[in-house]
Amino acid sequence: MFEKLIGLIAGFVTATILQLGYGGIVLLMGIESACIPLPSEIIMPFSGYLVSTGQMQLWAVAVAGAVGSVVGSLLAYVLGAWGGRPLVEKYGKYVLISAHDLDLADRWFQRYGDITIFLGRLLPIVRTFIALPAGIARMPLWRFNLYTFLGSLIWCWALAWIGMKLGEHWDTLGAYFHRFNAVIGIVLVAALVWYVRRHVKHRSPS
Repeated sequence: MFEKLIGLIAGFVTATILQLGYGGIVLLMGIESACIPLPSEIIMPFSGYLVSTGQMQLWAVAVAGAVGSVVGSLLAYVLGAWGGRPLVEKYGKYVLISAHDLDLADRWFQRYGDITIFLGRLLPIVRTFIALPAGIARMPLWRFNLYTFLGSLIWCWALAWIGMKLGEHWDTLGAYFHRFNAVIGIVLVAALVWYVRRHVKHRSPS
């Protein structure tokens, strides 16, 4: 089941990148940053694998991922700024964002300020929805874009570099690929289950 789920997601990701190139990376990372759970942990390592085959450049892959993150995050930012917290609380449940998540993000902003956006882009799961509270807080847009780009650039480069290194040693690692898929599947599904349970536990009464 895990391998089938990861296989479906990976198939969509690989087909998009192979068809659209760097534009596909921008598109996919934009989807992830627009509060849609499409894991960058698959998008960027596969892009890095293409770097190892000579089809792409590492710096360009990282920049494309960061640009996509900014574009997708802007959509979430505008949603938060336009509709405010009431809108996010009303519809956030559809992307598993609870009032508890918003309270936590608010505390981060109060304690660390705008740098929260930079740090949030380096954290799995959190990076997917961190733009919403930034919009609600009406964080200055230029700083939001800057911190989003810089944090995402580091995240995308690191994941692409891992994919590149795995690709360079594919002859050695190929025999373990299916086992590796299973491990990734277990980790991603476990993370999703944890996040769903956490959301249900902290959701606001309807």
